[in-house]
Amino acid sequence: MNKRAIVIGGSLAGLFSGTLLRSIGWQVDIYERSTHDLDSRGGGIVLQPDVVMALKRAGIATDKLGVDALERYYLQKNGQIERMAMRQTLTSWNILYRSMRRHFPGEHYHQGKVLAQVESKGAKVTTTFTDGACETADLLIGADGPNSTVRQQLLPTYQPQYAGYVAYRGLIEEAELAPEEAEIFTERFVFYDFPNSHILAYVIPGENESLVSGKRRFNWVWYVNYDEKTELAHLLTDKKGKHRTHSVPPGMMSPAVEQAMRDYAERVLAEPFKKLVAATKEPFVQSILDLAVPQMVFDSIALIGDAAFIPRPHTAAGTAKAAANAMSLVQALVDHSHNVPNALQAWESHQLSYGMQLWQQGRSAGDRSQFSYGKNRTEG
Repeated sequence: MNKRAIVIGGSLAGLFSGTLLRSIGWQVDIYERSTHDLDSRGGGIVLQPDVVMALKRAGIATDKLGVDALERYYLQKNGQIERMAMRQTLTSWNILYRSMRRHFPGEHYHQGKVLAQVESKGAKVTTTFTDGACETADLLIGADGPNSTVRQQLLPTYQPQYAGYVAYRGLIEEAELAPEEAEIFTERFVFYDFPNSHILAYVIPGENESLVSGKRRFNWVWYVNYDEKTELAHLLTDKKGKHRTHSVPPGMMSPAVEQAMRDYAERVLAEPFKKLVAATKEPFVQSILDLAVPQMVFDSIALIGDAAFIPRPHTAAGTAKAAANAMSLVQALVDHSHNVPNALQAWESHQLSYGMQLWQQGRSAGDRSQFSYGKNRTEG
């Protein structure tokens, strides 16, 4: 067999695709638009079975991926705590990215490659990059996220839509919180709900993927409503005055936006979360998006991950969906003797249903939390 795949996008979805395709004998090249490694991005992730299964199938060790939370705490406004036994493994974007990046050959991972055009020619797919380079393969996977260039060319009218609220996020080194402050967030998943908003926190691996107690990190996520027309643009303008499309990364929030967030936290959050936010040195923010497509296959081109469907984070399934997309695609290729058109045709229907199910589930979860346009952030 001499089959070649091109993967556009070198984040988690692209690496799931690339590592799994290599595991069944394909030659794979990943093209990432960023000129830098992506391992400084992101925060915590709930480790789902599909992610573990994808890593195992790719031959990547899964024994040291995360931190176990043994229970959930729901903080109440009166200071009481509701407890629920629930074991979950909590990991980080960084540890998943680095695990797969180490496993994927560096000479086939190309950085600073910006896609200009995709064209299907018979059984082949040709890509042209902005530097003039052209590449041809038997299969192209668009794994280039919410702002997917591949999707924009194939489905130009389908773009992510703002859901009406954002997620503030932060990471704190475990040792930077006093033991009495850190205790409530350690080995458990902690929530605080109040009208039209909620915040959650848990421990994830630390620097250099450390799982050692005292050298891990606290990860928190706080959902807050902002009006798209009057507030969102200000929120997504970074400290250098640059307007960001969907998120402002750590260290780049404008001082005014960061201070307003901190002041609001002091007014409305439960005491343990106030301390957590106050201890965060470089919070960041991302808008919550909705996206669902009617089609994932175009000749020998497939859209996967957030390039096709963006489930809201309440599902805790975004990363797992990318892993499932890639696993299912690879299995379809094996089942159809690596005949790309037949495999993609068999693959698409179930993945469309799966993506739509998660998309609807995430919207319902957001509605249950009463997140919507125009809610009053002073409530609670």
